[in-house]
Order: sequence, then C-alpha cells, then structure tokens
Amino acid sequence: MNTLKSITLYHLMINNQKMIGIKFSPDKLIQGLIRGLPNPKWSKLHNMAYISNTKGNLGIIFNTFKGTVWINYNRFLTNKPVNTNNGTVDIEWFRKRKPIPEYRLCPEEYLLKLELKRYANSTVRTYVSFFELFINHYKYKELNAINESDIRAFLQKLIHRNVSNSYLNQSINAIKFYYEVVLGMPNRFYEIERPRKESKLPKVISKDEILTIIENTNNIKHRCIVQLLYGSGLRRSELLNLKINDVDSKRMLIHVSDSKGNKDRQTLLSKTCLHDLRLYFTKYRPQVYLFEGRYGKKYSGESVLSIVKSAAERARIRVRVTPHVLRHSFATHLLESGTDLRHIQVLLGHGSTKTTEIYTHVATNTFENIKNPLD
Repeated sequence: MNTLKSITLYHLMINNQKMIGIKFSPDKLIQGLIRGLPNPKWSKLHNMAYISNTKGNLGIIFNTFKGTVWINYNRFLTNKPVNTNNGTVDIEWFRKRKPIPEYRLCPEEYLLKLELKRYANSTVRTYVSFFELFINHYKYKELNAINESDIRAFLQKLIHRNVSNSYLNQSINAIKFYYEVVLGMPNRFYEIERPRKESKLPKVISKDEILTIIENTNNIKHRCIVQLLYGSGLRRSELLNLKINDVDSKRMLIHVSDSKGNKDRQTLLSKTCLHDLRLYFTKYRPQVYLFEGRYGKKYSGESVLSIVKSAAERARIRVRVTPHVLRHSFATHLLESGTDLRHIQVLLGHGSTKTTEIYTHVATNTFENIKNPLD
C-alpha cells in the first residue's frame, strides 16, 4: 500500500439525504477508483466527492481502496455501547407537554433514542433542555440542513453570554447526540472544538465543621442523610437510590447499586450512623427506599440539597456546602488519616486512580513535611 495516498470519509447531509463524503488530495489513481463507485457526485460546498450513505456502499469503498489507498474512517466508528442497567427511564412527561406557540419541541426520534439507550433521567433532562435551546435558535431551519458553521455560531453566542465550560460541553453533547447517534452518523461533527477542561480543586471542610453541620440538622431523618453523605462518601443520586436492604449492619457496609458508570460498589457504614438509622427507621418506617418522600416515593434531590445547605448555614460555615462537598471531605479526611489511595478509589467508585489523586492536592499531610522558605 502506498501510504502517501489516502482518503478521509465524512458524514454529509445533502438534500436531506445521508451521504458518504470522500476527501482526497488530487490524484489520478484515486480519481479513477472513485469513478468506479456507485453514482459518485461532487460537492462544491464541501469540496469532496460523495455517494449515498448505505452499509453496502461503505463496504464497496473499503473493497475498492483496500490495499491501494489508506482509508481514514474514524468518523464512522460506532459510539459508546447501549446502557444495560435496569433503571427506569421517564420520557413520557416530555412527550405529554403541551405545545408552546413559536417553540420547537424536541423531536420524537430524539426522545426514543434516549429511551432505548436507557440514559439516566438527569441526562435525559439535560440533553432535551440543551437541544431545545439549540433548535429554537434555528427554529426556521430544517435540522438536517444545519452544518458545523451553524453549530459554531450557536456556541459562540453561548460564549458571549459567559456560560461555563461545563455548560458549553453539555450543549455540544446534546447537539452531537442528535446528528451522530439519532441519525446514525457517528463523529459527523468530529472537528467541533470543545473548551479546555477546567482543573479545579475539590472544596473541602474540616471534620469539626462536618460534626457541627450534623448537630444543626432539624431531625433524625436529616441527621442520617448528612451522616451518610459524609460517612459513606455518597453522591446525592446514590443516597436517593438507597433501599432498606442496602444497609448491611453485620458487615458495616453500604451497598451502592447502579452508580455513575452503571457500577455497583460497597462503601463504609459508620457505627454512629447505624445507631441513628435504627432510631430513624423506628420513627419513619420507610417501605422501599431508605429515604422516602410523600406517598412512599423516592426523596427528592432538591430536598437533600436544602437539608445540607440549611444545616451548614445554621452551623455558620463560611463556605457554600453541598452534598458533593461532604463527599470530597470524606475522601480527603481518609487520605489525611493514612488510608491508601487505591482503597479510597474503591470506596468512591472511581474508575481510575487519576480521578482520586486530586485529593492529594488538598490533603493537609501533603504539605505538613514541607518547610516554608519564609520560616
């Protein structure tokens, strides 16, 4: 094979039809091979040849150029596998919304794909809201006619609004989901620029401040919620999904099911928390979930956030405290007490030690043996 000769395959949408774009440097051999493809045409707009996007045509391209010309087909690699957890996906309320005049609702095929791939409900809400923001920016334009320039113009508008990098990335993910997953054109917008990843240190508070927050909760239920967020290092969603049988009092463990990344794990159960959980259970008698709202439904995330913030304000903690600050503090305090980083990684459910290593930047024992040059 002559590695100097190459073609790159692209996803194109021309006259509302999916096409395979073939980009190449001028070369008589490549041009001759392209003429032998099924009904090849030339796009002045995209400056490349193209043929209909079918599975058969993709195979013909590979057979035609194989062994002669190097083929860059990165944009045709499939996306991540379908989520296989058994969580309940609630899409119906999106479908049942009343039409709003002059407002473009998320297309049904978008909702159906989210449902079939069993995305988490929080992801569904995020994707739908961001995609509707995008399609209403171009409400008079056919979705299939939108190109990279249009997407960049929309993102530029968001940047001028001074939105966060996270906000921008979520917008890009929601847009790409439609064009690359729903329409089955993976990596079509491969070259859309993403903002540089922010590297912020986790916010941590002291053990004494944690205990003061616990003392300033309103009741035994709130007390147990704060104790589990900190003493077991739980994410807010993990706390809400806990069921009564997930508390293993014999082994002093909490079983976390279907957490981030569809992983199960075990984490610590504090003796103090277990004592309070028994008092809580006697008083509240939950039926399915460990913490339930009205009519036995799962407790809301907004309620958990309000419990933590209110208790922190009454404790006169000067920084803003959230459930995730308690999780960060759990990890940092373990590291400061000499717990191995690998063990902390397992307790937190991190896929890589690189994620857990961030806590070495805020643990006090990282700096205590370093002599300050001023001293």
